[in-house]
Amino acid sequence: MNNKDSRIVIVGAGVFGLAAARQLALEGYRQVLVLDRSMPPVADGSSSDISRMIRFDYADDDYLRISHQAYLEWTKPKYQGIFYPAPFILTGNTSAHGQAWIASTTAALTRRQLPFTRLDDVHATKQIHPVLSGALAAPPFNGYLNTQAGWADANKAISQIRDDCLELGVSFVCGRRGTVVGLETDAAQEIKAVRTLVGSPIEGDCFLLTAGAWASSLVPMYNSTLTTGQVVAYLRLTPEELVKYKDLPMYANFSTGWFNFPPHEETGILKFAVHGWGYTRTPGQEEVLSNQTNVSAPPLIPPRERRNFVPADGEVRLRDGLREILPELADRPFEKLALCWYTDTPTGDFIMDYHPDYKNLFIGGAGSGHGFKFLPVLGEYLSLALRKGLPKDLAQKWRFRTDYATRDDVFLGDGSRGGPVRRELNSQERAKL
Repeated sequence: MNNKDSRIVIVGAGVFGLAAARQLALEGYRQVLVLDRSMPPVADGSSSDISRMIRFDYADDDYLRISHQAYLEWTKPKYQGIFYPAPFILTGNTSAHGQAWIASTTAALTRRQLPFTRLDDVHATKQIHPVLSGALAAPPFNGYLNTQAGWADANKAISQIRDDCLELGVSFVCGRRGTVVGLETDAAQEIKAVRTLVGSPIEGDCFLLTAGAWASSLVPMYNSTLTTGQVVAYLRLTPEELVKYKDLPMYANFSTGWFNFPPHEETGILKFAVHGWGYTRTPGQEEVLSNQTNVSAPPLIPPRERRNFVPADGEVRLRDGLREILPELADRPFEKLALCWYTDTPTGDFIMDYHPDYKNLFIGGAGSGHGFKFLPVLGEYLSLALRKGLPKDLAQKWRFRTDYATRDDVFLGDGSRGGPVRRELNSQERAKL
């Protein structure tokens, strides 16, 4: 990585891939190429949509520090019209899981001397945010409020970083020509090129695999990642309702995994989702790439937009969460439903490390449902990892782990997931995707 004329091929144009491309171009690398199935924002990628939560509420000191660094960047003029401040309420109801998350997160905020307001009951919460008309996570209610938070228009953020890349000279190849289906290696297991659906193999010196939920279809991941589908809902508001709910806070119940955003004024949509254990989807034979065994993957060929579907039990959870805060909307028809594909790791930690089987293949990603908020600073850390210059604690945390390979169920999460256990999509559900 010392030669600025090295040909760097980045497979995947989500937040990790684009952040790496922009940073490398800023550092003077002159041959950076990004490949993906379509031009970003990619419709079914986890980095794309109308909104992503921006917060720094972490029990882990490293993620708290870095996400706070990113939050401060989001508030700068560069992200005006992309980032919107909004208060964040975190509750866990009475479950041991939810209460443990609140306790550890507030302890971490206290260590960093970052302010928050404890919310000990529903009445106190509704005094601050009277728009919350439901019973909330009660009885009894326990949580806190952090006013240093907000949300980002994800498609606009991805479009901006894509345009940054283009202005810096990064090249893109998309469509079938940019859909990577395999690797070409030499006798020493050094990658020489990637194969795509059409056209000649694309050669390079260093390869970055930042393909998110699709990465495990291309190389062995040693049981260190798992693709899961998470349910998302979109509800159209009237112009009057946009005014009524304009001050709606972001609200997350870590006992159930449910969370919401304020209304998206430009589209007139209220969006909410579940950050839970999710659904797996075993790929069909026609989707198996590079002879890899992959226990879960989304469909390979991207739709023009996410399919309007979630499993029936997922829709129930979405309505239950909406009923918790805004019961008057809970039975309204949804504008759209969708699955967002996470790339989970057993601990919820990212991966920024070289693959153990290929000396010139770097793995970047495994956002585990919380990576997008780091967009403004992510490139710096990816660049450090590429040059093996991360601080020791982060290098250890974000290493590629092979020790999970022979263990049956290691995906226990970082403590932030709630709700029913993970399950496989059935044949009827798969057909609707």
